[in-house]
Amino acid sequence: MLKVLDGPVLAHRTTLRLGGRALAEVRATGPQDLDELPGALARLGGEPRMLGCGSNILADDGELPVVVVALEGGGPFDGAPEITGETLDGRVLVRVGAAQRLPRLVSRLSSWGLCGMEGLAGIPGAVGGAVAMNAGSYGCECGAALHAVSVFSPALGHVTLGRDRFRYGYRHFEILDAAGAPLDGWYLVTAATYALARCDSAVVHAAMRGNYLKKKATQPVLSHSAGCVFRNPSPLNPAGKLLDAAGLKGYRIGDMSFSTVHANFMVNEGHGTAKDAFSLLQLARVAVSERFGIDLELEVKVWSWR
Repeated sequence: MLKVLDGPVLAHRTTLRLGGRALAEVRATGPQDLDELPGALARLGGEPRMLGCGSNILADDGELPVVVVALEGGGPFDGAPEITGETLDGRVLVRVGAAQRLPRLVSRLSSWGLCGMEGLAGIPGAVGGAVAMNAGSYGCECGAALHAVSVFSPALGHVTLGRDRFRYGYRHFEILDAAGAPLDGWYLVTAATYALARCDSAVVHAAMRGNYLKKKATQPVLSHSAGCVFRNPSPLNPAGKLLDAAGLKGYRIGDMSFSTVHANFMVNEGHGTAKDAFSLLQLARVAVSERFGIDLELEVKVWSWR
């Protein structure tokens, strides 16, 4: 049965530690619960927002007209990675529940000697969120290895879709309808199946460890951040480089700052507010535009009605 809970304070549920209170939270323990979800959302009002581990989210202050939708851990949505077969070209198929943590998936693939996702080492969050934003790092992205995705939506119900029914790009993922157009309305990722090549386990583990250590040395992995806040305009002009050149590394408004380790990470130094975060982002966009003529686009997902 679908659980309807009081609205959570999003500062307690996001890695950036920002955000006011949502209208309500609905939690599903299994696929059968999702059949009740459209009706529950209609009764509660507000915009549905899918929430996993809370990374890559900048939520506004105050009371938010949002209903948080979450998948319960410890049940069908939290299915551990399992090998389910092979493709015709010999790649191994691995299915995993959307509520599984991405680091656990990457670690398991390493132990099995399966390569193709080791660049994702060190990225926090759940598998569902990683699929929905096409998370990526060091030349690796979720969409490239994705063989099929299981979703629930009011329009489609419970379905598992192959590569002809989804499209991905740089930090972008969308489900397609039967006519090949982007699906209208919301959907929820419930599981993912990846197709991966066999490699030497020691080689995969070494690559995964190297990527993680590089990330730890060049990014504020232990700070309260949402990951990169701006999309990279191009490989030659990554957002962090532009922000650094504009003098914004370490720049601070209130308790929100651009990290002194990597300028494209906005961090909460303790008692930050979304108001200060938005001010910092706007200042950065103006500074980069005026100096380089480049308009930065947000990568972080903003939950705001300003």
